[in-house]
Amino acid sequence: MAVPSKLLKPVSLTKVASRYLIHQDSLPKLPVPELRQTCQRYLAVLEPLVSDEELEHTRTLVADFMVPGGVGERLQKGLERRARKMDNWLSDWWLQSAYLEFRMPVVVYSSPGVVLPRAEFQDRQGQMRYAAKLIAGVLDFKTKIDNGTLPVEYMVGKPLCMNQYYQILSSCRIPGPKRDMVVNHSLGKAPPTHVTVVHNYQFFVLDVYNSDGTPLTVDQIYMQLEKIWNSSLQTNKEPIGILTSQHRNTWGKAYANLIKDKTNKESVRAIQKSIFIVCLDAPMPRASDEMYRSRVAVQMLHGGGSRWNSGNRWFDKTLQFIIGEDGSCGLIYEHAPAEGPPIMSLVDHVVEYTKKSEMVRSPMIPLPMPQKLRFNITPETKKDIEKAKQNMNILVQDLEMKVIVFSHFGKNVPKSYKMSPDAFIQIALQLAYFRMYHVCCSTYESASLRMFRLGRTDTIRSTSMDSLRFAQAMDDPTKTVGALPALLSTLFLSLPWCIQAIRGQAIDRHLLGLKLQAIEDLTSMPEIFMDTSYAVALHYSLSTSQVSAKTDCVMCYGPVVPDGYGVCYNSMQEHINFSVSAFNSCAETNAAKLARGLEEALLDMRALLEQTPKAKL
Repeated sequence: MAVPSKLLKPVSLTKVASRYLIHQDSLPKLPVPELRQTCQRYLAVLEPLVSDEELEHTRTLVADFMVPGGVGERLQKGLERRARKMDNWLSDWWLQSAYLEFRMPVVVYSSPGVVLPRAEFQDRQGQMRYAAKLIAGVLDFKTKIDNGTLPVEYMVGKPLCMNQYYQILSSCRIPGPKRDMVVNHSLGKAPPTHVTVVHNYQFFVLDVYNSDGTPLTVDQIYMQLEKIWNSSLQTNKEPIGILTSQHRNTWGKAYANLIKDKTNKESVRAIQKSIFIVCLDAPMPRASDEMYRSRVAVQMLHGGGSRWNSGNRWFDKTLQFIIGEDGSCGLIYEHAPAEGPPIMSLVDHVVEYTKKSEMVRSPMIPLPMPQKLRFNITPETKKDIEKAKQNMNILVQDLEMKVIVFSHFGKNVPKSYKMSPDAFIQIALQLAYFRMYHVCCSTYESASLRMFRLGRTDTIRSTSMDSLRFAQAMDDPTKTVGALPALLSTLFLSLPWCIQAIRGQAIDRHLLGLKLQAIEDLTSMPEIFMDTSYAVALHYSLSTSQVSAKTDCVMCYGPVVPDGYGVCYNSMQEHINFSVSAFNSCAETNAAKLARGLEEALLDMRALLEQTPKAKL
């Protein structure tokens, strides 16, 4: 029996050693920040973003909102009551509002991709071998999850919530007409024992455990993948998986039609229940060495369009590993169950596992042929597929993606000046954006709330009056060398925002909570949330995330607004991997130009550091 939608419920005792639950119970609850503090910080956030006139208007609205005994205080008390009753006052609201009620396609707009280092193979045997090792590596990680032996992670000395690890395998998003849900099959009485393999748009059930519960060896998995490959050579099959790339309401309707047929319903259910998906991709168009990572990034994000691999996916599945015939590999994950860090921890484990030489001798017992999943395509579903192909191809043409390796330095340089590498990169981004547009913009950087039970994320606001002054001064010829130390000190100013955010004291989720509390109380919407300043604050022209990994890889995703950028980075010791995305349909944005500007900003900031005696920093 599957457990729907309450994805964020802690897993049951029968599934995991009680050590995990004892750890979870020891974590503090997410606090509700003080109302006056959030309102004051909100006004500070707006200062570099809106005109003086707009700011004055918002100050009046905020003052009205904070009147003792007024609407703000009433909503705050409602939130505090909610926080006392629940494990986490935010997590369920966030799951619904940020993901399950979000109706744009998950492709590009929500699901991140990960570009892994190019694998050392150039043919299908190499592809199969690598896929077999990868599957075995994920199963090895799954064992740690299943028996509760995953080491607890820490951040600034505090233990973190590990719940997201128990949500990423055997889970799947299911479309609805107006709202989706997520089902986690690992919580049922008979957890899944198969993965889904897709090749040439054809889906297969691959059982990965023996009857005694031991996982198949790499050799056994390889032989099963060979069977799958050889029985899916036809390239003229309907790309049923491309339906999952549609607008969620459109897919919700098409899904209801698709599963009216019993065979289709069983096939879809097998995909949804599987531990994860492995996509064996057809070769993509060749790219130069310089463009290779950018090409792989779009292969991971959307598959390249209907002519290539976009139909070789089931985008609702939480985890899909993608392995191309040319050595390109990576993954895409559906964002509702988890953030990047647990995914990257799994990636680090799997990449290390694939490097190990295989010592286990495989038993010679013949294994049954993996089951091919059948679909009956009605004229209506055929029409839905054609529409999905068209929309996917439009989206593919619209997305500009640039992946760069900044090779001049990595986190070594900021650290040598006792600076946070993340703060350094965020200020460089502010500088690059300001140089392009001569204004600053609302910037989102994801901050983990995993210090708290069932914590997800809040927002680090990198844009401030100090970051604006720094960007203006960097290209101001009137600034003297003597003023540089003062400017440099502004580089630290995003750090307090970061610390506030991970301690549950940021403003964005608190404001969202107050707004959702008003909706729940059926009171009229407070004017503070109807104000244009609030819309400006939430229009993230820079949507950014540092997703660190030991593996030399990079995550990528699309912009969150039509005229914005998606920027993700992984700081290695001596280089930084960046991905920058934008939409071609917006004449004002240019991902390649921002990426170049970011490189220049980083180099200029290093030059600034080198001109300044360390004692003055």
